[in-house]
Amino acid sequence: MHEGMPIGVKITRIVEETPSIRTFHFDHEISARPGQFVMVWVPGVDEIPMALSSPTSITVQKVGDATAALFAMQEGDVMGIRGPYGNGFSVSGHRALAIAGGVGATPLLPLVAAGQVEVFLLGARTASELLFTDRISSAATLMVATDDGTAGHHGFVTELISRVDLGGFDRICVCGPEVMMAAVLRILEREGYAGRGEFSLQRYMKCGVGLCGSCCIDPHGLRVCRDGPVFPGTVLRDSEFGRYARDASGRRQRV
Repeated sequence: MHEGMPIGVKITRIVEETPSIRTFHFDHEISARPGQFVMVWVPGVDEIPMALSSPTSITVQKVGDATAALFAMQEGDVMGIRGPYGNGFSVSGHRALAIAGGVGATPLLPLVAAGQVEVFLLGARTASELLFTDRISSAATLMVATDDGTAGHHGFVTELISRVDLGGFDRICVCGPEVMMAAVLRILEREGYAGRGEFSLQRYMKCGVGLCGSCCIDPHGLRVCRDGPVFPGTVLRDSEFGRYARDASGRRQRV
């Protein structure tokens, strides 16, 4: 696929993963590194960045107008996809620790499928919102936390980190709510492993190719679409990460 030109893909299967998350399978294979993203065009509505959960699928949480429009689509409908864009996780071996909250498990799933994750810490609000548990547990050691205690550890996924030996992993790959990821980074800094951490950021994007600047992060102007979406922890610790992002108008909003 030419990265600047969207193509129409037909939805072949829709899987309801949780009450608020669905996976949309389509009839075109996209060659991407784990952690890269695509721009998804919902005809007549909007174009938004989405992580790939496999070479032929995106996994989507219903959170706004564009995702609501996606949820209204059916098998056989057509959406536009261009990409992949950005950089991915730099895992090269089989000693990765993955940490995810909610739909943040999506860009980490290809690492699991490639056999590169040894331990996966997965968090959600409640048991029904835990994502990909069967697929993760078939390929890695899965540890679960839920905010309400309905499955696994009663508490935050960050509280599971004390149960693993951080020094035993070559990479620590993280994706989820930014408040959660910032808490993970603080733990890694305290333990001396910030350099092994890689964090997948979500930011408002317009172009996806580094031209418009809408996804730049302070203070260095790094573009999430081109320089990310995956960043080393050592780059993020002195940035806006965990404090604020920007809306469509460019105004700051707390994360």
